[in-house]
Amino acid sequence: MIKVLIVDDHAVLRTGLTEILKREFVSVTCGEAGDAEEARAQVERYQWHLVILDLSLPGRSGIDFLTDLKRTKPRLPVLVLSTHPEDQYARRVLKAGAAGYLCKSAAPEELIRALRKVLAGGMYVSTDLAEKWALELHHDSSQALHDALSNREFEVLRMIASGMTTSQIADELHLSVTTISTFRTRVLEKMNMTTTAALISYAVRNHLVE
Repeated sequence: MIKVLIVDDHAVLRTGLTEILKREFVSVTCGEAGDAEEARAQVERYQWHLVILDLSLPGRSGIDFLTDLKRTKPRLPVLVLSTHPEDQYARRVLKAGAAGYLCKSAAPEELIRALRKVLAGGMYVSTDLAEKWALELHHDSSQALHDALSNREFEVLRMIASGMTTSQIADELHLSVTTISTFRTRVLEKMNMTTTAALISYAVRNHLVE
């Protein structure tokens, strides 16, 4: 019996994933969680073989949950399934301990391939992304400025670039305005920029915002 925990704040998507899994696997049990706190409770209460995780969760973000999960359950594989561009997030979530990254726009057949590979102990990224990384290594390309940011700093950068105010970001991340201001200052310093406008321009040029 394969036990899969689906962590996503959209009930329709959780139901759809459950149907796909039950159709493709002979023996599977699916659990559901709509946010990081529900997911944490499920992980503490039951033994899972795999977690399918969205990054955009209410409250604590998916990447925060992933980081916490790998501290307590380092052997539990996690496949991240997200709307965020894979070339911007895949490297970060793999470094955080995920076993794979897949965009929600992927076909069900690719999702099944990813699940089978991760369940077998492997790691999964799309063929396009793997080829891109191989080309980067071949050409010895320099690191992008935003690659130097921590996960939280990167998240704040994207929120700033999407037009959110410091107060709105603080509310969304459940942090103080002072803390968000500190993150903004760190982002500016690490990226060698001095204004919010420069950050926004950079984020738009590098497709960091939708």
